[in-house]
Amino acid sequence: MQRLNIQRILQRRGIGHVSKSTAGLCHFHATSKPPPLSFVFDIDGVLIRGPHVLPTAKRALKYLEGDNPFQKKIPYILLTNGGGIGEHERCDKLGAKLGFPIKPTQFCQAHTILKKFAPKYADKPVLVLGGERDVVKKVARSYGYQKALTTLDVLAWNPSVWPFHRLSEAERAVTESIDFSKTPIAAVFVYHDPRNWALDVQVTCDVLQSGGVIGGPYISSRGRTPPVELVFCNPDLIWRSDFDRPRIGQGAFKVAFQSVYRALTGSEYPHVQYGKPTQATYEFAEELLNLHLHDLYGAPNQFKPYMVGDNPESDIAGANAAKWSSLLVKTGVYEPANGPPAYKPTMIVEDVEEAVRWAVEQELAKTKSH
Repeated sequence: MQRLNIQRILQRRGIGHVSKSTAGLCHFHATSKPPPLSFVFDIDGVLIRGPHVLPTAKRALKYLEGDNPFQKKIPYILLTNGGGIGEHERCDKLGAKLGFPIKPTQFCQAHTILKKFAPKYADKPVLVLGGERDVVKKVARSYGYQKALTTLDVLAWNPSVWPFHRLSEAERAVTESIDFSKTPIAAVFVYHDPRNWALDVQVTCDVLQSGGVIGGPYISSRGRTPPVELVFCNPDLIWRSDFDRPRIGQGAFKVAFQSVYRALTGSEYPHVQYGKPTQATYEFAEELLNLHLHDLYGAPNQFKPYMVGDNPESDIAGANAAKWSSLLVKTGVYEPANGPPAYKPTMIVEDVEEAVRWAVEQELAKTKSH
């Protein structure tokens, strides 16, 4: 069996650091045959709802941790269009809620994939949107974007950029003194749901219309060399919290921004989209699965992925396109009363526990038939 160089792959993908002791687990488990399946879970509406863990989630994870017919761990990772904080912090919080440790190498949020592209923008000023105060700026800099800045920094530089918001003391305390008239912005990354749509739409329009210099003269798209890159990390129009009805998400912000930009310029601004259901995000998730399976059993590429999600337009659409099995739960965005889902899953189930047990039964039946 050819052994993967886990450390090299993780560093190349920007996922994190693996110690020698962890890397050595593949040798320890090399003779143990892995289960024939693995799982990829959405979080909101599948494992948790708002701040609360769904009761079936803990039972499902206990089952995967070894209390199953295979009597061994069934690999799983978490794939969410959420974000806004660092992976280590999010894993610590999730692990405490779920009752099982979640490693950063098992976790992919909407902006995790941006680690791959940090070298391109390591020393270039970029604008990062979303979250509260400077949290996403800290996340971006931890990825390697050393000159990440926010719209609050812009407003501290010149309050007339958006005169309808006055910085609070807490917001001003996290801003930096930057002269944006002399600081060309190379790219705009929407990491998480913006908290001040008006401010963020205005500043982003300024950046893109002026070729990066806020307050500079507007130039035609043909005159921008190279063009300022615009990246969205989460296409979800809606998501499920603990409120009775779905809430609008980052996808709604993208619609709002592009509508304003089109009204100003006559056309939408070209952009890059990550997050479920994009191909790039599912390919990235499959790499994580390979690494996690190798960590447990030293045997990559020997599993069948089952995607468990609550949103047909993101979870199910992406899984189907990736040729994975897809299981749609009724505990989140999907409302059976509204008719069949827009994208047909492999199976519709009540909750995550039923999803896990159903998938295991399918694989057991295949094993017995052979």
